[in-house]
Amino acid sequence: MKKNSTLLLAIFLPIQIIAIRILAGYPYFIEEYYSNGLYPVVSRIMRFSLSFVPFSLGDLLYAAFIFMIIKWLGRRLKQRFRAPKTWIPDALATLSIIYFSFHLFWGFNYYRLPLHQSLEIENDYTTEKLIGLTENLIKKSNSAHSLLADNDTLKVDFNFSKKELFRITTEGYESLKKDFPELTYESPALKRSLYSLPLTYMGFNGYLNPLTNEAQVNTVIIPYKIPTTASHEIGHQLGYAKENEANFIACLVTMNHPNPYFRYSGYTFALRYCLSELYRREPDMIKEMTCKLNPGILKNYREVDEFWLEHTNPFEPLFQATYNSYLIANNQEDGMKSYSYVVALLVNYFEAPHKSI
Repeated sequence: MKKNSTLLLAIFLPIQIIAIRILAGYPYFIEEYYSNGLYPVVSRIMRFSLSFVPFSLGDLLYAAFIFMIIKWLGRRLKQRFRAPKTWIPDALATLSIIYFSFHLFWGFNYYRLPLHQSLEIENDYTTEKLIGLTENLIKKSNSAHSLLADNDTLKVDFNFSKKELFRITTEGYESLKKDFPELTYESPALKRSLYSLPLTYMGFNGYLNPLTNEAQVNTVIIPYKIPTTASHEIGHQLGYAKENEANFIACLVTMNHPNPYFRYSGYTFALRYCLSELYRREPDMIKEMTCKLNPGILKNYREVDEFWLEHTNPFEPLFQATYNSYLIANNQEDGMKSYSYVVALLVNYFEAPHKSI
């Protein structure tokens, strides 16, 4: 009986892969029946179940999974990979269960409608519109900075505990849910990653565990970055799987946050994306734009850059390349370069602020 069920699960793996490739061609179907149908129910149940657990259960599952892989490889090496008719179906059956769980609990969100279509806005923009938004964000960033720093040459310090930053992050979603009911966030499962230090050397701010629906934040990073990082990961929890779309959600939440520190983090986060895109299109304008910024804002930017420089290591490109491949495999054709799409969302969203997600 066990042998038959193992074989069926193994056969089910290629069937799943083919079926998902077919379903990926029907984003309207996935948007309606999964992302706005089944997934919100699944997500709420999982968040409610794990919101009471003070640590990351998903991180412990990762550790157990890695231990099992090492143990399995050790056994195979000891046996010199003999009896493949036994261990190959077992391995494929396990992968089949993981693959199914990944897509059921979260992964189908990769194939939903692109966010610009949900917002009914364009996904391209003129350089003139980019310049206009950049200048607007410079003004808002300078204004937010002036509220928090004694003078314009000082960086803004985020003197909050990590627990406070997490709590305040959820308040941003609470304040938006009236205008954006899709961003209603109940039973928060926003947690400190147990692997924050390794994540830092890998070059990552955080991640969502798709099997437990816990949002993990790297709490070793500069506190100034935690508001947008935590908001980004909650965006993933709410079903916005693509990185650029979660970044847009993070901008939306933090720029409209009732807390001035979070607004400062949000405006400067969005501004940095715009400045990067402007440098790509009109490099001669960057000096002019940055001269309009309060020097303290540039110090906050520099603080983040120096943090990552201090934690670089020879293996970071490998981790980044692996994640880039993961993004490409999950309907993000440009991989990590697709992060620039957030600028298109920002430019066109502010052109049509009446639109809701």
